[in-house]
Amino acid sequence: MSTTTVNVTGMTCGHCVEAVKGELSALPGVQSVEIDLVKGGLSATTITSEGALDSAKVRDAVAEAGYSVASSDS
Repeated sequence: MSTTTVNVTGMTCGHCVEAVKGELSALPGVQSVEIDLVKGGLSATTITSEGALDSAKVRDAVAEAGYSVASSDS
């Protein structure tokens, strides 16, 4: 098992959370997705998967839902 945590920007409601969860859950190997919603801020998103996830695929899945992953280059 592997756990990946990213901060997703732009979510404001439960519908946003469900959209992101749906896209991330569709990635191969993903077991669960938990999101700590911070309306309009950085929402910590924890993904539990069978193995390590490709960060580009995580970003693409979040983007497909209409949101973005905050850069960790700060």
